[in-house]
Amino acid sequence: MVKIVPLSEKIVVQRLDAEEKTAGGIVLPDTAQEKPQQGRVLSVGAGRVMEDGSTAAAQVAEGDRILFTSYAGTEIVVDDQELLIMSEDEVLAVLE
Repeated sequence: MVKIVPLSEKIVVQRLDAEEKTAGGIVLPDTAQEKPQQGRVLSVGAGRVMEDGSTAAAQVAEGDRILFTSYAGTEIVVDDQELLIMSEDEVLAVLE
């Protein structure tokens, strides 16, 4: 598998599987499922370059489970695997 190393404040994310049932227990067909807005961070760039030239470390780390907006990132396919490359500021929260 190819390892993707993002630049600066970018991160590489693998979407987590969509929910197949509603909270009430109704099974959703593939066509009705929304793209999941949760993912697992696969790799993290070096961090954001500040105005004074220093680098601010990323707030997320490899392996973190994150929540992001539905339109976040750019979708790519590597080794038949769909991934997202997004800016760290598109991440809404880290789920624990």
